[in-house]
Amino acid sequence: MIPFMTEEIYRNLVCSTDSAAPESIHLCDFPVAEERFIDRKLEADMEEVLEAVVLGRACRNVVSIKNRQPISRMYVKVADRAEEAVSEQGDKAEAGSAKAGLDSFYTTIIEEELNVKEVVYTEDVRDYTTYTFKPELNANGKLAFEVNGVNVELTKEDLLIDMTQKCGYVSQENGKMTVVLDTNLTEDLIEEGFVYELISKIQTMRKDAGFEVMDHIRVSVNGNAKLAEIAARNRESISGKVLAEELTEGKDFAVAKEWNVNGEKVTIAVEKV
Repeated sequence: MIPFMTEEIYRNLVCSTDSAAPESIHLCDFPVAEERFIDRKLEADMEEVLEAVVLGRACRNVVSIKNRQPISRMYVKVADRAEEAVSEQGDKAEAGSAKAGLDSFYTTIIEEELNVKEVVYTEDVRDYTTYTFKPELNANGKLAFEVNGVNVELTKEDLLIDMTQKCGYVSQENGKMTVVLDTNLTEDLIEEGFVYELISKIQTMRKDAGFEVMDHIRVSVNGNAKLAEIAARNRESISGKVLAEELTEGKDFAVAKEWNVNGEKVTIAVEKV
């Protein structure tokens, strides 16, 4: 399929606008890579974004918090960030700025991927997690002792290092980066999580009912006063996402289904306007 598809695309996009172009893509030379267009910093920054997102998702999995539940804050520590900046850029001023973390463009990607309100870059996560070493290291960073007349030294690479979670926080690390999620949920965050879950369930019902993407609907949240109140308080947000012209409670619409929304049983009814 690919040779014919590429030929079709080439003739539509190139031959139609450039009369001097070869008549077939298969008569063209392969393009030559332009090394000057390679952005090493972009690649390194995106690699860091990926690591943060993977570790952040692992943190959510540890405490079974779904991605639709917003989290207030995430702390990120990158080992040797300053030293790496010095070696790559040869500029201590640049290294100082590197300690502050990724710029806002990349930070926003992390926040959106993990549904986190704020990402904080830090050089110290000891307030949120602790480590235990077996056996313990001395002040020189190594453990020295003698066995049968032979001097032995153990460094951190030779030790079993356990990360201990502190209450209200969960952390993951990969040797280069440590990520800590603040899992203390405020009432506002919990309500926002319910809102996202309601939107998700309504969108699923739209799809299962065969509604078109632009069809407007009516929605009723039934059998759960708590969720009905949350829906009412967030009517504008929910309605805008699901194209609801009416969001109410206690009404029987054409399609109804019972759901478990974060432990709350509720029946949602929808119908096309």
